[in-house]
Amino acid sequence: MTILKSGEIDILENGSLDLPDPILKELDLTVCAVHSRFNLSKEKQTERIIRAMDHPCFNILAHPSGRLINEREPYEVDMERLMKAALERNCHLELNAHPDRLDLTDIYCKMAKEMGLKVAISTDAHSVGDLRFMRFGIGQARRGWLESGDVLNARGVTELLQRLRKR
Repeated sequence: MTILKSGEIDILENGSLDLPDPILKELDLTVCAVHSRFNLSKEKQTERIIRAMDHPCFNILAHPSGRLINEREPYEVDMERLMKAALERNCHLELNAHPDRLDLTDIYCKMAKEMGLKVAISTDAHSVGDLRFMRFGIGQARRGWLESGDVLNARGVTELLQRLRKR
């Protein structure tokens, strides 16, 4: 078993990451997310995330639309532009398997597949019991026509770490 050092990193309003570079450089991978200022315009929210993707330690965009089912609508963002930017920067998008999120939608999973953008399926587990949510993520991925070759974390650790390296 290999344990990777990682963390969920906040994307600040200006597109910077909320941890200093010396700490970010110690991590094997980063899962970066918008956790505040959901009300920015579509253009500003999109630019914010793309600026964050420019950071050399950025690997995965977590819960890309920010939605919480029956609680919070997705924030305004140009998902196609984000996906193209992620592909250009060797970044990836998360399919968050938590049943309150299921974020990426099946439509965006299919779009990612068509672009060649790899998706990471994660449980967003906050306890051991939450690991069971992976089945929801796999179901969502299947609805979006994703196969194991489209899923970043369906690879062995060596290939995973190679794919996470920025070009």
